[in-house]
Amino acid sequence: MSIDFAILGFLSWRPLAGYDLKKLIADSEFLPWSGNNNQVYTTLVKLHRDELVTVEVQHQESLPARKTYSITEKGRASLRTWIISAPDTPQLRNSFLCQLAWADALQTAELDDLVGKYEHEVEMRLLVCREKIRREPPAPNRTARETFLWKMVHDNCVRAYEAELSWARELRRELARLSKPSEAAP
Repeated sequence: MSIDFAILGFLSWRPLAGYDLKKLIADSEFLPWSGNNNQVYTTLVKLHRDELVTVEVQHQESLPARKTYSITEKGRASLRTWIISAPDTPQLRNSFLCQLAWADALQTAELDDLVGKYEHEVEMRLLVCREKIRREPPAPNRTARETFLWKMVHDNCVRAYEAELSWARELRRELARLSKPSEAAP
């Protein structure tokens, strides 16, 4: 997936300034980008060059000019083509899994600490995700179906964190069981 389509999607909702797009992307639980200036503004320049968006410059006293971007019909067509394309499968790549694959080199306490830190981080991400949803994250809500789709996107994020937390807790329990001398492998 390209950040182009995330930006086009937000602009299909309403015209937005680059800063507003950056904030929406950075605050999202389900978008894989950090929303840094380079990602957003470079993409906006490209989308404008490709005539997928228009830009309106609003001059402000004692502030830099504000550029507000709007999606064009060509941009809507491009977004629609991407939406109906075959979806990507979920990404299972996780640097923690790579660490874990080689973690037998650690002492029991070190391994427990590693897994405990991961468990804590996942739990914190879950709490943050739930809190963002509780505060009703920005969503278009133009139709009942769109509202439902955004609810399900956020629900998927919560469920993914819940499943990962459950897995991390099971991992930690089983590692504790394996580290007991009476139950260790011969």
